[in-house]
Amino acid sequence: MPKSRGRTKKREPRKYGATPTPKKRHKTSPRWYGAAVLVVMGLGVMSIVLNYLGVLPGGTSNTWLWVGLGLIGLGFVGTTFWY
Repeated sequence: MPKSRGRTKKREPRKYGATPTPKKRHKTSPRWYGAAVLVVMGLGVMSIVLNYLGVLPGGTSNTWLWVGLGLIGLGFVGTTFWY
């Protein structure tokens, strides 16, 4: 029995000699960025702790709690941009 030939694959011609675009690499964060994020979060924790101890000016105040929570939140937002 004769052996059959396989199908030939049809190639599409390249249009205008275009080459695929290379993938973009993300820039890495500077070395100080991670430390800066941790410092901001640490300041937030310190403001909350010092507020409860009554060391901050004005005694215990909700304003210092909101400042502390804001700094902690800012630190978490900063971690999302860390590569």
